[in-house]
Amino acid sequence: MPSTTRTRARVSVIIPAYNAAKTLQSCLDALMLQTRIPDEIIVVDDGSVDETKGVAESYSLVTVISQKNQGPARARNVGASRAKGTIIVFLDSDCVPEKNWLDEMIKPFTDEKVIGVQGAYRTKQTSLVARFDQLDIEYRYERMKRATTLDWIGSYSAAYRKKIFIEEGGFDESFPKASGEDAELSYRMAKKGHRLIFAPQAVVFHTHPQDLFHYLKVKYFRAYWRMRMYIKHPRKLIRDSYTPTSLKLSVTLAISSVLFALGSLLLPVWEYWSLLCFIGFLFLYSLSYSPMRAGILLWTFGLVIYFFRSLAFAAGMSAGFLDRRVWS
Repeated sequence: MPSTTRTRARVSVIIPAYNAAKTLQSCLDALMLQTRIPDEIIVVDDGSVDETKGVAESYSLVTVISQKNQGPARARNVGASRAKGTIIVFLDSDCVPEKNWLDEMIKPFTDEKVIGVQGAYRTKQTSLVARFDQLDIEYRYERMKRATTLDWIGSYSAAYRKKIFIEEGGFDESFPKASGEDAELSYRMAKKGHRLIFAPQAVVFHTHPQDLFHYLKVKYFRAYWRMRMYIKHPRKLIRDSYTPTSLKLSVTLAISSVLFALGSLLLPVWEYWSLLCFIGFLFLYSLSYSPMRAGILLWTFGLVIYFFRSLAFAAGMSAGFLDRRVWS
């Protein structure tokens, strides 16, 4: 049976969904089993061409809003504008929350200074790529746990006071993909002194990319559109509460190592610069990911993933920087 409500606030859960018929049912089933049942569940069908709408409509507690495909930022904003709750909670359609997820997401709002809350990812996957992706996320979570306030909230599991969310204009709808619109909102909120915090016990299970090609493709396009976020907030290119500076330096060292290696075809002395850059890359990798925690196999394979991910990220940012759409 659901526990008594910990707060008097009315809570609306908003799920943007695009061709999500295969995952949405598990997401909604988990919401129906929460220790704190949402007062309202809104699924925004973002122009799906599969059975997403039908799946959502099969639940009596779910309100379905349909729109032509305009991206997750627009879908979330539409859901927020229609929500009746004073607390709005965003959940991705491919996430399955643990039973106490909503309780843990809204618990921090007992502090009136808290404006936004970030939940946490976990996965049950066993592939090395997915396990490394989760290891990388958890490394960032450790950093977030030490922060008293954040400037980064990921919308896959995020809660806000609706009044402030609306006043801030919600997510920037000029982002056509899920790649930075949530962080960009966080940057704006943090700049105004709004308190954003991490709730590590608010867990959702997520399916990460299973193979290296898919993983690198995701990282490339995230970096591509994230340039738009950095163009709007250039100081965050150096530092924010989610991405350690060491990880950003690794991107520079990886691409420099490759460029110097190519340059050594003309000037052999550049081989030494390539080697120095790679040694620096390896040092930063070792600082970030402990073989004791990851295990030797995952740590070793992770080094390969991390190197190619850095190259994919550099390529994505470069392409985004050169694209007029990103600047407009």
